[in-house]
Amino acid sequence: MRLEKHSKAWNAIKTNDSWAIFKIMGEFVNGYEKLSKIGPCVSIFGSARTKPDHKYYKLAEEVAKKIVEHGYGVITGGGPGIMEAGNKGAHIAGGTSVGLNIDLPFEQHDNPYIDGDKSLDFDYFFVRKVMFVKYSQGFVVMPGGFGTLDELFEAITLIQTNKIEKFPIILVGTEFWSGLLEWVQTTLLDSFANISDKDLDLVHLVDTPDEVIEILDAFYKEFELSPNF
Repeated sequence: MRLEKHSKAWNAIKTNDSWAIFKIMGEFVNGYEKLSKIGPCVSIFGSARTKPDHKYYKLAEEVAKKIVEHGYGVITGGGPGIMEAGNKGAHIAGGTSVGLNIDLPFEQHDNPYIDGDKSLDFDYFFVRKVMFVKYSQGFVVMPGGFGTLDELFEAITLIQTNKIEKFPIILVGTEFWSGLLEWVQTTLLDSFANISDKDLDLVHLVDTPDEVIEILDAFYKEFELSPNF
């Protein structure tokens, strides 16, 4: 009886999984259709918990303004905190402001600074992450939590393994990121040799909007703007 019960439950799961494929395909198709039209953009990542009066919220807003002034649009995760600051800066500067929102039980909701025709909602994290990587000409990573670290290390891994084209990955905030980079250097590289010296060159550490722009402009003087795969 117990085996029969488990078998029925397992079969129901398999059926649901098969139908979920169509919903996943729909998210990919919708994302590709909308984002292929937005032009060159830079993604800004960071914590949803950062308040509007925090220095990193204000810094993210200034970074987004600079990015727009230099000819790029801005993509964020569409929610509050640093994401809102990025969309707000792009909106104020009159540039493209894209939000890739994810349905979560807490923290996440659309911010009001996303262009009306450039707000996309996702149920699947992995589909949303594909959109970030495919259509971003650079990642600007502000202080954040596990989601921010997830986006950061996935981008580094994809570039490191040549699965996507190289693009700038810029960490903003020495006080926040220096400890992590020190651990990467001393533990991953020096102690265990789990990465190569050149892998550290994939990441830039800065503190100002002007430094972000210098890295983006220098990179794209050498390389073409294009989708990353």
